[in-house]
Amino acid sequence: MGGKTLAAKVLARTSGKAEVAVGEIVEVTPDFSYSHDYAAWVIDAFGKMGATRVHRPERIAVCFDHGIPPNTARDANSLKRVREFALNHGFAAFYEAGTGVAHQVMVEHGWIVPGCLSVANDSHATSGGCVGALALAVGETEIGFLWATGKLWFRVPATRKMMLAGRFREGVYAKDLMLVIARELGVLGALYEILEYGGDALANLSVSERFTLCNMATEVGAKGGVFPCDAVTAEYTRERAKYALEPVGSDPDAVYCGEMRFDLGAIQPMVALPGREDSGVPVGEVEGEAIQQVFIGSCTNARSDDLHVAATILKGRKVHPGIRLLVTPASRLAELEALRSGDLEILVEAGATLMPAGCGVCAGTHQGVVADGERCLSTSNRNMPGRMGNRNSEIFLCSPATAAASAVAGRIADPRKLIEA
Repeated sequence: MGGKTLAAKVLARTSGKAEVAVGEIVEVTPDFSYSHDYAAWVIDAFGKMGATRVHRPERIAVCFDHGIPPNTARDANSLKRVREFALNHGFAAFYEAGTGVAHQVMVEHGWIVPGCLSVANDSHATSGGCVGALALAVGETEIGFLWATGKLWFRVPATRKMMLAGRFREGVYAKDLMLVIARELGVLGALYEILEYGGDALANLSVSERFTLCNMATEVGAKGGVFPCDAVTAEYTRERAKYALEPVGSDPDAVYCGEMRFDLGAIQPMVALPGREDSGVPVGEVEGEAIQQVFIGSCTNARSDDLHVAATILKGRKVHPGIRLLVTPASRLAELEALRSGDLEILVEAGATLMPAGCGVCAGTHQGVVADGERCLSTSNRNMPGRMGNRNSEIFLCSPATAAASAVAGRIADPRKLIEA
């Protein structure tokens, strides 16, 4: 049958089996689960099942991030209900609005550890694969069932090998690579697969860069994205991990459903055209295109290193008077790092508007909505019509470097030209 992949090993362990096969349906006990504002719907599902006791509350967390701070009494009451439920059932952790995007917070605070099975009711729960975990997205009903029973079921996914070689050139980042991957695969090209990254380039990719690549696995239809637990992972998780698990890796003879290879040195700054995440083109093809808003934020690209990249370009420069630059740190910890380094000061002095750490602008649920006919250049993960709150606007996707350079230019710009200046 051949060797086993990381994903198959994690699903075997959590299902109590010696091994599992691709396509097999397995009942598992996840190591950790989390939710956010939409936990209100999880609670509804939990109640409709007649459940009264939450299983393993010591491995459950909630982090408010979507519509924060709430701007209606209805939203405020929904958050209040979730707070009370988490407290009454003794959840391991509750993170108040402003702590950050849940996916980022759970990795930062060590709830997602190498070798674990982590699940959450959000499509970008795949982000947790950046630390060698199998991190999977499910719906509110599934999380409600998990809380009520301690169990979930999954079909064992096939795994696609993603081999990376070389180094990024100046002005090129993980987001650019991801937009190339999306262009190559298409939005459903890896449907229900696990994208497993490997190759010599991994030693030069930070956990933050890995996070970006795992985060957008869902934009190509994948069930998850995962990096092996290596020296980079171990260094990051050593002081953070809330519990201990044995890291796992794919066998040398593991069976994959496909393989793709990328030379990081050949990647250019990319921009995804409005409407689809797989519509990426080199920035030179859209350079000079008009935009009205630039957004540097979301769980995809708003960690302290992303903010530093933007600050490096904006230092000593001003945001173009025709541009609104919104900056939303991925978490309070990222915000504090950028504050202490001076990067936030640079961004604000340049003319950026600083927003609370969270999801609102990206999800289109809270703040930052663009007007009819306007265009936003965003470091987030999705650009389908209506994603940021208005179907009559357009969204381009890019890296923080391209976003910062474009905020200065007043139009889509190649960041390499300002880096060289």
